Amino acid sequence: MFYIITGNTTCKDSFIKFVGMGNCLCKDGNEETTTQDPQDVSRAAGATILLDNYMDTEVEATNYKFPTSSKIDELVLEILSVIGLLVDNEQEPPPAMLKLHNIADKEDGWIQVVSSMVNVIPMHNPLGPSVITLMLDDCPLPSKDSVLRLSQVFKLSQKHSKLQTSPTQQRNICVVLGCIAERLAGPSSIAIQSDATLDYLVSNLREDIEPYVVLYSLIALEKFAQTSSENKVTIKRRLLSEKPNPLLELENWVTETHYVQRQVGFCAQWCLDNLFLIEDRKYSYETVDLTDVNVMLNTMDVSEYLKISPNGLEARCDACSFESVRCTFQVDEGVWYYETLIITTGVMQIGWATKESTFLNHEGYGIGDDQYSLSFDGCRRLIWHNARSEKFYSVPCWKAGDILGCLLDLNKLEIIFSLNGVALKPCTQLFRCAKSGFFAAASFMSFQQCLFNFGNKPFKYPPTDRSYQTFNDHASLDPEDKIVLPRHIYLNQLRRLSVREDSCTLCFDRKASVKLLPCDHRGFCQTCSKQLSECPMCRATIIEMTVDNT
Repeated sequence: MFYIITGNTTCKDSFIKFVGMGNCLCKDGNEETTTQDPQDVSRAAGATILLDNYMDTEVEATNYKFPTSSKIDELVLEILSVIGLLVDNEQEPPPAMLKLHNIADKEDGWIQVVSSMVNVIPMHNPLGPSVITLMLDDCPLPSKDSVLRLSQVFKLSQKHSKLQTSPTQQRNICVVLGCIAERLAGPSSIAIQSDATLDYLVSNLREDIEPYVVLYSLIALEKFAQTSSENKVTIKRRLLSEKPNPLLELENWVTETHYVQRQVGFCAQWCLDNLFLIEDRKYSYETVDLTDVNVMLNTMDVSEYLKISPNGLEARCDACSFESVRCTFQVDEGVWYYETLIITTGVMQIGWATKESTFLNHEGYGIGDDQYSLSFDGCRRLIWHNARSEKFYSVPCWKAGDILGCLLDLNKLEIIFSLNGVALKPCTQLFRCAKSGFFAAASFMSFQQCLFNFGNKPFKYPPTDRSYQTFNDHASLDPEDKIVLPRHIYLNQLRRLSVREDSCTLCFDRKASVKLLPCDHRGFCQTCSKQLSECPMCRATIIEMTVDNT
């Protein structure tokens, strides 16, 4: 379970959605190849912040006195340290969260809280960027004046600003810029007309820059492009003016074993396919070899913001929602096994789900959060089922490059997860509600990514105590079902479809012939209605279905 903060809720309500966040003790698997900022330790103790030359020790606004900068640093670090220990939504919000919420309610306080997060959240905390995103989402919506003031605090217009800030600060600044772009989308959108902001983000897209900074600069550009067509055109024009286009260079990292670089490659390729198109460049789905791929992540059975690679086996979430997906192959009997390569070390819930399992990405419910699914989260070391968790400390927190094994034994009715070949104890609770119709499935917190192996390649840690089958050996996909289309192409195809007036409102293919009871809602075909446990229109529990003769 992943609890999501929304800006329109109270701090108490936000915390109830927030407490499933994650254990902050694990670290990224590539930290030995990434430069560690020697100032991180002192900043983590609350030493320096960007606002020291901007605000007095205490600032009085409407009779409210802000805490000192170092005190705000301490509050941010306190939240970061305790949030991974809270998995019970009955708990009260930590006092630090309430204090920061009150401080950020004032314009000067908002700037000070944001600047503190930029300075004290460490590079290698697996949940650092997600915590920045979620805490900003909980704060009041900033005014355009506040955003302008913040950009002045960051000193993005000054060419020597990078010399004054560490890679850690730069990474966090890029996360903040992406969050602001996302929060001010729509009517409140801020055009990326500032040459300073655009110059700063584009100048970071180089192979000699710290990979984390490259990654979050790219994500920030993506989020600005998605807020308005004006931003998209401006950014695309600027990227095309660079020789060579930096995205083409960074796309080559898509298969790197340095897992931060691999994330950069994935995001660069996705942007080239979906946002910043280049004339005469083939889409990635047109060049990928899928000869040996018989099972993929199902692009027709996925929540709205999850990114799926052109080969259909790698997935990533950069939204602040909890995105989920199932695979294309269903199993009903026997013993089955698949593996997942962990690329990021934050919160992902990976395991098994039936068709009855529901995705509620904006409410933070994913795989393991209902009675029809079960998952393992190696960041918090929790098994999730029916929105309840069980701790497993027999394995360490996962790190980049680890292999999660997922075994489903429908003969013995047990599920066994393993991390790098070390097995956890069998889980049986899912079989109280489901004994067939299982799919490999996963849910992703923001900025998380992994790669699935359904048997098209040899497994790293196959089971040795029992015979098993692989999805890839028993499944098949038609060529057209293997195509992972860029979103704009997919949406254009949908617009061109001729939909009959009596078509099912879910698949738009078959005739709507079913009425749901007791709510009496109509508009569903027999195939889709069989997959429903709740009415999609009113969320009422379905007691009965009848043929609609109206």
